Amino acid sequence: MSTHLAAVSPSKGQPFEIQTRPTPKPGPGEILVAVKSVALNPADNIMRNLGLFIPTYPTVMGFDFAGLVLEIGDDVPTGTTDSGQGLPFQPGITRVAAYAASFWRSYNPNYGAFQERCIVPWQHAVPLPDANMSWNHAATLPVSVEVPLSAWDALGIPRVGEVTSASPPLNSTDTSGGTEKVNKKQGEALLIWGASSSVGTMGVQSARVLKEDPNSSVAAVYATAGLANKTYVSSLGADRVFNYKDSGVVDAIVSAAKEDGLVIRHCFLAMGQLAPCQAVLKAFLAGDEEGEKKHAKIGSAPIVPPDSDMVSGVEIIFLQPSPKEEERLGHFQYWMGTWLRENLVKGVVRPSPEPRVVGKGLVAINDGLNMLLQGVSCTKLVIEIEE
Repeated sequence: MSTHLAAVSPSKGQPFEIQTRPTPKPGPGEILVAVKSVALNPADNIMRNLGLFIPTYPTVMGFDFAGLVLEIGDDVPTGTTDSGQGLPFQPGITRVAAYAASFWRSYNPNYGAFQERCIVPWQHAVPLPDANMSWNHAATLPVSVEVPLSAWDALGIPRVGEVTSASPPLNSTDTSGGTEKVNKKQGEALLIWGASSSVGTMGVQSARVLKEDPNSSVAAVYATAGLANKTYVSSLGADRVFNYKDSGVVDAIVSAAKEDGLVIRHCFLAMGQLAPCQAVLKAFLAGDEEGEKKHAKIGSAPIVPPDSDMVSGVEIIFLQPSPKEEERLGHFQYWMGTWLRENLVKGVVRPSPEPRVVGKGLVAINDGLNMLLQGVSCTKLVIEIEE
């Protein structure tokens, strides 16, 4: 039996231990990946230190990774014999970025990313179209893509191309009958709060893609970040970037939207506090001229504190993939295999923010997570596992 090394979590609150594990075989719909790089996330620290969501120990954690496909199970598309899939999962050839599935496998250690060999459902992986993309850059993609795309789905924002062709684009006019009639549908500014985080930067990029759909209601991308990261966030596609440390940031955002003739009814909270997002949305809750009552939604990447104040008309949705297997796999197939792959091929999106390698080998993961606890800004901490 072949074996590999893993950073094993022995119990809650304990540092990972490097242990040898038997290398598993992928089952139907699964691929076995040689892990080359892993990216670290705040959730990794929460799970290591507090044991959140962990039913039994020992286990292997980790979400973000990139690597080489080694084996495939039955019913995995290869791109050469499977009609309609177009995804090439070929052992020894296909390079992937993948979102580990251990959360949905009761933390069976075979599915955690912090090891040399990891099993993942093929829908959770994207074959990398760019042969020159580094493992480190690829490892930053999965979580950063899944979270904002799940936010737009949860908030009810139509995906690109899903707005019906019968719906007139924003600001269109109808000149039939000799009288010009302006479409009353008002444009929206999507707000990404905490846009210099990894999920925030991809939130900006994905919001920009929505904005470029001519039939979308999204007319502008607003973001908050620190002053040091304003230029970078703007380069990703934000039309306006506001300093979240400014005491008047809420008024500045509201005033800017009104100046631009836009409303803000959807906010993606990538990181930071809930209250200012609620305050911005509250300013746009007044009914329109026909008395229609408005409502707003916040998609929150951070866990929503149970003692959070609620604002009437503002719904808060904690972002997490569906617990239903078929539904979740369908979502991941779109987020990773369709949206991410197509936009990488087009050069429309790029890995963001830049990775920072903070160690080599599984032994570096504990120190890397400790470094993450100290706080980072506009960077993604990465560990190189194998050459």
